[in-house]
Amino acid sequence: MSTVEYAGRADLATRYGTFVMHVFTDAHGAEHAALTVGTIASGAPVLTRLHSECLTGDVFGSHHCDCGEQLDETLRVLQAEGTGVLLYLRQEGRGIGLANKIRAYALQAQGYDTVDANLELGLPEDAREYRGAAEMLTHLGVRSVRLMTNNPAKVAALTDLGITIVRREPLMIAPRPQNLRYMETKRERMGHLYAPNLRTACGANELALPLSADD
Repeated sequence: MSTVEYAGRADLATRYGTFVMHVFTDAHGAEHAALTVGTIASGAPVLTRLHSECLTGDVFGSHHCDCGEQLDETLRVLQAEGTGVLLYLRQEGRGIGLANKIRAYALQAQGYDTVDANLELGLPEDAREYRGAAEMLTHLGVRSVRLMTNNPAKVAALTDLGITIVRREPLMIAPRPQNLRYMETKRERMGHLYAPNLRTACGANELALPLSADD
């Protein structure tokens, strides 16, 4: 049984260019979006990004994570490529929801990292699932992708769900003092494929600033 249903589509003009926006609903009533550009059902591998909702980063421009900048870069790259798809998945805070994410922020301000904060709240470090994402891609005619991600778990999840990953495309954002620890934690504790020289990339002058809580 499918976990998502197609709800509709329309052209969406943005500051990056024009996309087609497709909306899907899931069994819990959440609405997920797919932004597509070009012909994506040709059978060729499609440049694809699975982006989990991050209100603080995507909307308010938080520097505690790299999510908003990853979203911006994805939309720019898809337009430059001329073909591709962004799935915008309603899985705030790696699936724990906005309220719990803010509670985790408060713990991070006390010294917990992004993993231990979730665990301290009795929550999994990552509660996301990708079956709905795979179904969205299949509905759009996409079965083979070049996946824009630093997270091997996404590669494994989509592969297990029948989507062919022909290549992983890194999506690197230069760290800031506020999100350096967050990115290091994702690399060291969650297996994300960030460069080993994150502190060098952040810059010596910026590192003189105090580090705040991470996403």
